[in-house]
Amino acid sequence: MNHKGISIAIASAKGGVGKTITTINLAGVFEELKKRVLILDFDLSGGGISTALNIPNGKSSYHLVYDYNNNQYQEFKNYVTKYDEYIDVLASPKDPRQALKMDPKYVEIILDKAIFNYDVVLVDTNHDLTDFHVLTLDLVDNILFLVTNDPLDLKNMRSLISIFKDVNANNYKVILNESVAPFKNYFGIYDIKNIIKANIDYVLSKDFYIKNIDKFVMNGKIITLDSKASSFFSKDYTTLMGICTDLFKEGEKNENA
Repeated sequence: MNHKGISIAIASAKGGVGKTITTINLAGVFEELKKRVLILDFDLSGGGISTALNIPNGKSSYHLVYDYNNNQYQEFKNYVTKYDEYIDVLASPKDPRQALKMDPKYVEIILDKAIFNYDVVLVDTNHDLTDFHVLTLDLVDNILFLVTNDPLDLKNMRSLISIFKDVNANNYKVILNESVAPFKNYFGIYDIKNIIKANIDYVLSKDFYIKNIDKFVMNGKIITLDSKASSFFSKDYTTLMGICTDLFKEGEKNENA
């Protein structure tokens, strides 16, 4: 590839909001759009991308950083694991001791190499605002904040968004994920907007709650690549498709500017 791809971080202000599954589903939609995708697992201490996709234990971002630091760096493709024809994964470190050695200074190096090898780089993050993750959010082209209909989550998201507003950063979109806990309906959209002091750009509805999600995870399958997904979850599939096309068009526009 000669052109620069786009980078998108999937982030949140609280754990358990569906970041990993959403990241994987977005990758599936980008595949449907015939885009080469890297899923970059930056949830360093508890990354679940490889586990969810049944990716075999192999090299991780730690190995890339170690080799780079010791002048042994090889081609980027030597550090990723292929999921299928369109999707590759750069796994998180398997050992917590390796995760502790991931200095924030390597975030830019990894992202820079990734975006020149793929059309789309999807970064699954951790909700803890460590230096590593703050720098990740600073460097990616776009951020998708996932929030749920949960009082604590909404209050945390308000605080997180206020930080972005303080530095005049506006490269983020907010997704209300109602599918994680469909029986929690404390607040309506209007109330949620008022609580987080921001717009809700996309909604994954309660209908996207998948009772047999464990079956997909155990089989390492991506829901949006299932042949029946677009008909079973037509509304939410259309939403995910809209997110992907919106962000890709925006990325192309910025590249050509």
